[in-house]
Amino acid sequence: MKKAFWLAGATVLALAQPATAADSVKIGFVSTFSGPTAVIGNDMRNSFELALDHLGRKIDGKPVEVIYEDDQQKPDVGKQKTEKLVQSDKVDFIVGYIWSNVLLASLKTAVDSKTFLISANAGPSQLAGELCSPYVFSTSWQNDQTPAAMGLYMNQKGVKSVFLIGPNYAAGKDMLAGVKSTFKGEVVGEEYTVWPSQLDFSAELTKARNSKAESIFVFYPGAAGVQFLNQYAQAGIKAQIPLYTAFTVDELSLPLQKDNAIGIPGAQEWVNDLPNAENKKFVEDYRKKYPGLRPTYYGAQAYDAAQLINSAVVAVKGDLTKKDAMKAEMEKANFKSLRGPFKYGNNHIPIQNFYLQDVVKDADGQLSLKTVATIVKDDQDKFHDKCAMK
Repeated sequence: MKKAFWLAGATVLALAQPATAADSVKIGFVSTFSGPTAVIGNDMRNSFELALDHLGRKIDGKPVEVIYEDDQQKPDVGKQKTEKLVQSDKVDFIVGYIWSNVLLASLKTAVDSKTFLISANAGPSQLAGELCSPYVFSTSWQNDQTPAAMGLYMNQKGVKSVFLIGPNYAAGKDMLAGVKSTFKGEVVGEEYTVWPSQLDFSAELTKARNSKAESIFVFYPGAAGVQFLNQYAQAGIKAQIPLYTAFTVDELSLPLQKDNAIGIPGAQEWVNDLPNAENKKFVEDYRKKYPGLRPTYYGAQAYDAAQLINSAVVAVKGDLTKKDAMKAEMEKANFKSLRGPFKYGNNHIPIQNFYLQDVVKDADGQLSLKTVATIVKDDQDKFHDKCAMK
């Protein structure tokens, strides 16, 4: 908590320095910095700040201003904060957005103002399809892609039936749809829970057990993922029905899930041990800058967002009025991503690999995530053909 307050204070001090849009790069960052899911927003901010450190706190020689705004995990608040950043602060870029419903509520404001928006996490299907925009990019994925990769892995494992559980909001629906798009077995049940308030999953777990399904797939990020996994183990179901997940087990949840997370496979486009030089430096420097913490895919995607912005500004030699040229450069994905090389589809969603991750104990006896295999290479989301951009 002290570290988070220090970062917030540092941001205020930075904003107090005299600067104008003409001689600085102004970035708005919308994420969740309060409540149970603030740990995710803080990790994204930590990684974005580390990226700025690696850039020397400047982009093409211009100082960088970052205005962090808390969406409180509420679509209406996220929309208000986005409007403030565009209309009052007149930022050049907006970054962040954990939650799909918050991003969808905020999207029109950015697009109408022709302000570049980079989603560092949320990937609703509409963003990849009918709501795609020249001014919107992702450094994460489209929601369906990660669970679709897990569906492919379940096929490889010979799983014949599954019971699906997820939260009743945009991303939850996309996630379960993603599994169904690739899983060849039978879906014997499908439950959606109240989001984000419901943290008791005993009824859903009982239905899953009674369904006689061979497996369970679940999507719950943050605190809900901790509660679900712990209840799954405590109810004795872990010993009976294998669990497959997307975004439920990560470096933020592991310290709370502990050994309950061992043996629970997940899928992701970034894992901390990907063997490229940029990623190794990122992980090492993150742990030095934030002792006791480990970086997550949330943070890796935020780090890449800073690098994407840098590539655009450098390409136009700091002339932020050249938006067409900036867009053209961003479409090249011409920067060294922590996940390794990827390319953008016509809808500005990455075409990339997805990996199987597992929970292991490292040399220090601490739980961490390990890349086990590549599930799918150069995966493109299935909504890109609904995007009017070609």
